[in-house]
Amino acid sequence: MFRLDDGVPSLLGATFDGEGVNFAVFAEHASGIDLCVYDAGGRHEIATFALPRQTEGVWHGYLHEAQPGLLYGYRAYGPYEPAAGHRYNPSKLLIDPYARQLSGPLVWNDALYGYVVGSEGADPPRSRTDSAPFLPKSVVEAPFAMWQEPRRKAHWRDSVIYEAHVKGFTALNPDVPKPIRGTYDALGHPAVVAHLQKIGVTAVELLPIQSFVDDHFLVRKGLRNYWGYSTLNYFTPEPRYLAGTGNAGLRAAITNLHAAGIEVILDVVYNHTAEGNEFGPTLSFKGLDNAVYYKLAPENRRYYWDATGTGNTLNVSHPQVLRLVMDSLRYWVEAYHIDGFRFDLAPALARQPYDFEDDGGFLAAIGQDPVLRHTKLIAEPWDLGHDGYRVGQFPRGWSEWNDQFRDAVRGFWRGDGGRLPALAQAMTGSREVFEPSGRHPWSTVNFVTSHDGFTLNDLVSYQDKHNYRNGEHNRDGHSHNLSMNFGVEGPTDDALVKLARSRQRKNLLATLFLSVGTPMLLMGDERGHTQDGNNNAYCQDNDTSWLDWGAPEDATLMPFVEMLTELRRRNTAFRRFRFLEGRQRAETGLADVYWLAPEGRLMNDEDWWDHDRRTIGCQLGNDNHGESRFLLILNADDRESLFTLPLDFPSGEWHAVIDTAMVDGLATDSHLPVGPGGNRLVAAQSLVLLRHTAQFLPG
Repeated sequence: MFRLDDGVPSLLGATFDGEGVNFAVFAEHASGIDLCVYDAGGRHEIATFALPRQTEGVWHGYLHEAQPGLLYGYRAYGPYEPAAGHRYNPSKLLIDPYARQLSGPLVWNDALYGYVVGSEGADPPRSRTDSAPFLPKSVVEAPFAMWQEPRRKAHWRDSVIYEAHVKGFTALNPDVPKPIRGTYDALGHPAVVAHLQKIGVTAVELLPIQSFVDDHFLVRKGLRNYWGYSTLNYFTPEPRYLAGTGNAGLRAAITNLHAAGIEVILDVVYNHTAEGNEFGPTLSFKGLDNAVYYKLAPENRRYYWDATGTGNTLNVSHPQVLRLVMDSLRYWVEAYHIDGFRFDLAPALARQPYDFEDDGGFLAAIGQDPVLRHTKLIAEPWDLGHDGYRVGQFPRGWSEWNDQFRDAVRGFWRGDGGRLPALAQAMTGSREVFEPSGRHPWSTVNFVTSHDGFTLNDLVSYQDKHNYRNGEHNRDGHSHNLSMNFGVEGPTDDALVKLARSRQRKNLLATLFLSVGTPMLLMGDERGHTQDGNNNAYCQDNDTSWLDWGAPEDATLMPFVEMLTELRRRNTAFRRFRFLEGRQRAETGLADVYWLAPEGRLMNDEDWWDHDRRTIGCQLGNDNHGESRFLLILNADDRESLFTLPLDFPSGEWHAVIDTAMVDGLATDSHLPVGPGGNRLVAAQSLVLLRHTAQFLPG
């Protein structure tokens, strides 16, 4: 039925041209590659072809009469010499690294391992058991149709990011039809889109949706890889989120989000794969060319060099692996209209080969790429390798998750002493961190919570992590939570404790949205979502992680978030093109920011380094012509503070907009406006925002 000829090496993957399919796969050290074709169910191998040509490390062939939907895999021949970095084993079927679809599940079985399980020594013997029955099959994809759509990209300074999980976001949403809950189709449902619009987000950052596996150790415990940080293939959407519309459902969801003015950012994991270390399975890359695709220990190449904590590190410093990553990124932009990427453990991608270089191959390639340089690029700027903490060290065009913001804000509101300098740096966009590389205030992605750690509700409800459901005796997850439970661990009926927690949630949210930089809100924080104290819910694919859409315990929280995003949208004092510096501007005669002590004067050096000082004022908006000026007062002390406005403050009245001591977080008419020399009482552990009645005009 099929006829094979040479094909071409330039079209990596399986490319249908209307008459047949060109197959091409990189395996430089292989002595031969078999293309194995399977029946529609993926159970029976119906034909095997030896790819006839190898050109510059790429094996290739053209299969006449092959059509989209064809299921296939590869078998690679070559040396089984772990000490030299080679782990070839033709009894292991291999997924095409460029496959656009996968069919069937991965079923854990000893046959998936390239060595004889149970003989894990320095050089275990090669396994001879066929792995094909247990491995997903690659699928030939029909060429995707390019489509145009109106897209309103938000400028970085206007962005508000919502970190979400495809399944967890919609699995329990009663406004979404049951058959599609937890799928790509649900992500674009009108009820879901309307919720995102209501809370004012401009971009959804999705946890990994590139195909991943449920790790073997999780399956043995009856758990699943919920987060998805164990990539199997870099081109295929994760099948578990597919509904009846298939991959088209993802494209439709993205189109619907775009129509609502919401961008889609993918969390991508190019730093490692699901194949683990020398004792991990052989699924794709390891069997095709282990010595190229992975960084191996230079002193002994039978072992993997690991900067990720997962057992392996993808060797992006190799030109062919770099091409794989770049081709994958472009594919997601062109085939799915993805607007940006958040790179998990990003320093691992910029190691050349083992040391981080801010002008290395990966960063340089993205910087000049005509497709990718227009996307939003976000680094998780740390990995687990030597000298892997790189906050502020990525080049222009990149933004970064800023854990320094998280820790400064959490620590301040917990009441820790000596936090004022770190808080001021965080609230003004971390200029000292990001400006030296020539970047702008939006380069810092500010967050108080993320998928990794406590939710906002749990941050104010638990002193310690409670990860027992993960099956690791509460040893997993970090203990650096900077959390506070207000005297009760977990849920409570104590009305005073509940009020204190509600106020603290609003303190943290207001600080996030009123700070300079790009704010990121964790899915469900606007509704008080809890994970019952689990700060490492990576394996909880259940109602621990799924967002509860029932009536929230704190009904004031979501309206407060809506107010914050709208306040931010309307006032460029919080969305700046340049960093706040605290120096006088020649055009106005005023500083762009003033830091005030509650005694009615500017902060001095002694104030900044006073370990017991927990109240501070931040006045900004003086350089935004025709807009309001604001005074933000933060009091993390357990005592109320009488805050005095300096006598030389701008004349006119300052009206309260936010007061987190109020149940709904909004100021009331009972608060009289205050002028220069006047006093404002700020309750313990609360935040107040004042707006100047007169707009600032130059001259």
